[in-house]
Amino acid sequence: MSISDRPSTALLLIDVQESFRVRPYWSDSEAPAFFERTNRLIAGAAAAGIPIVQVFHVDAPNSADNPFSHASGLIRPMAELLPFDAALVVEKHRHSALVGSGLPVWLHSQGIRRLIVAGIRTEQCCETTTRHASDEGWEVDYVTEATLTFDMTTPTGHTLTAAQIRERTETVLAGRFATICTVEQALQRATNAA
Repeated sequence: MSISDRPSTALLLIDVQESFRVRPYWSDSEAPAFFERTNRLIAGAAAAGIPIVQVFHVDAPNSADNPFSHASGLIRPMAELLPFDAALVVEKHRHSALVGSGLPVWLHSQGIRRLIVAGIRTEQCCETTTRHASDEGWEVDYVTEATLTFDMTTPTGHTLTAAQIRERTETVLAGRFATICTVEQALQRATNAA
C-alpha cells in the first residue's frame, strides 16, 4: 500500500506524551490496547507514506511541577509509542491542535484534505481538534480505538467510564464532524483517497 508523492491525508497524533502519566486520573487499565492500536496506525501510516504530525501540549507555568511544561522533562513521546519520523512536530497551547500552532498553514501547503485523528484525550483535545478541523473544511477520520481517556465524575457526582465517554464522543462526532473508523478503515480510506 502506498500513497502518491503528494498524499492528501495526514495523521495527527495528539498529545501522546509522558505528561499524562503523572496526572492523578492516569490509569494503566486501557493503555496497552491503546498503544497496540496506535502503534498499528503509526506503522500503517509510515508504510503507506502518510505524513504523521506529532502534536505536544505545552502549558504555563514553565516549572518542574507542571507536567505540561518543558521544565518538567515530560514533553516527550510516551515510552510505549513506536518510534517514527514525524513530518512535522508542533506544540499547542489550546485544546485544538489547529489554534496557534502553525499546523493549518502546513496542512494547506502540503495539499492535505483529510485528517486521521488519534491520541489523548478522546473527548478533549482529540474531539476538539476534530470539530475544529471539520468546521475549517477538512474531512476527518476519527480513530476512536486509537484514542485514550479516563473515567470522569459528572457535575452531579456520577461516574462516566472511559468506555461511556468514547461512546458519547463517537455519537456527537459521527455524521457531523467525522467518520468513525478503525485503524484499518482509516488507512484504507487514506489509500482510496490518494
